[in-house]
Amino acid sequence: MAADVPGESIQPEASIGQLVAGIRQDLNALVRGEIELAKAELRDSAAQAGVGAGLLGAAAYLAVLASIVGSVALGYALVALGLHPAWAFLVVAVFYLLVAGVLALVGRRRLTRVRGPERAKRTAARAAQVLRPQSPT
Repeated sequence: MAADVPGESIQPEASIGQLVAGIRQDLNALVRGEIELAKAELRDSAAQAGVGAGLLGAAAYLAVLASIVGSVALGYALVALGLHPAWAFLVVAVFYLLVAGVLALVGRRRLTRVRGPERAKRTAARAAQVLRPQSPT
């Protein structure tokens, strides 16, 4: 008894070769349709990612500009407190160097704690042992 598929009619006298050819055509159409769907989804995702990356880039650029303006404002605030302009801007520069040094030390400490993929190494070694041909004893 033939399956009830809309738009498809299988003749009872169809050979196995014809049935296999029909299945192959249906699978090809299904795979092509899925590939087209994936392409469309990826196009949309890539467009959204591009807009998001552009917005993040603009935000980073504005943050850099704001930090520069803030640094100048901090320097002039120290001048307003009575420091000579050269000393005031030197104090701001030293402050940034201290912050950079602390960040570098913290980053270095974190990097020294990084270990390799220990579990993956153990699993790979175990798999290699299992797959290695056993010598007869």
